Amino acid sequence: MFSKTLMLIALVASNASARLHEEENVEVEWEGDFVEHLDLELDVEGERQLFPLLPGTKCPTGHICRVRTSNNVAGLSPLAAAMKSNYKTTLLATMDWQELSDNLDTVVRSKDYCSRRAAMTRAAGLAAGVSLASVSSPAYAAETKEVKMGSDAGLLAFVPAKSSICSGDSVKWINNKGGPHNVVFDEDAIPDGVDQEKISQTEQMGEEGESFTMKFDTKGDYSYYCEPHRGAGMQGSLIVA
Repeated sequence: MFSKTLMLIALVASNASARLHEEENVEVEWEGDFVEHLDLELDVEGERQLFPLLPGTKCPTGHICRVRTSNNVAGLSPLAAAMKSNYKTTLLATMDWQELSDNLDTVVRSKDYCSRRAAMTRAAGLAAGVSLASVSSPAYAAETKEVKMGSDAGLLAFVPAKSSICSGDSVKWINNKGGPHNVVFDEDAIPDGVDQEKISQTEQMGEEGESFTMKFDTKGDYSYYCEPHRGAGMQGSLIVA
């Protein structure tokens, strides 16, 4: 059930366009306590099973979907309600279904990438049986992006030179080629209130594989450089959204 649930959540988030079963386009309509939506047909260990998709989600490419009208559970999205009716384990009683429904709704409706990503991560955790207290922690949905210091070919550059992360994420700079390198933020090109010395790694790293990791909570644009190779154009930028 764990792997199937994660697959379903990923399919909902992608909202990919594709042909429907028998080449029919399906219109989603709400009628009182009923909602018409699509069921995704999957082969699970040799058995064909149907799993619900959120209304408005098109059938994923290469898959077959069928139309089904089912009772709508008050307060829950159709996908969360259908998942609840399909669960036959102790997880049924322990999961916070309203929280799962709210996160799935954010995945589908939010226009903000970071909000969608965090909601997707929390929903997947809840579906896997992780406690609400754990998935509600800001660190639960955080990610770490890696930046190489020195390209694989030995060029004096940060790779990638431009990075974008969400507030609460971290960046890990890894000494790759052409060292020694360091990471020094430009005090005139960081958000107001951020401590330039605190987020910089002024000590030079000479050994390949050495790294420096920093977490960023303040949104905004950041610019940084490698002090020994700044004259050679070794500079980078970071956007925290």
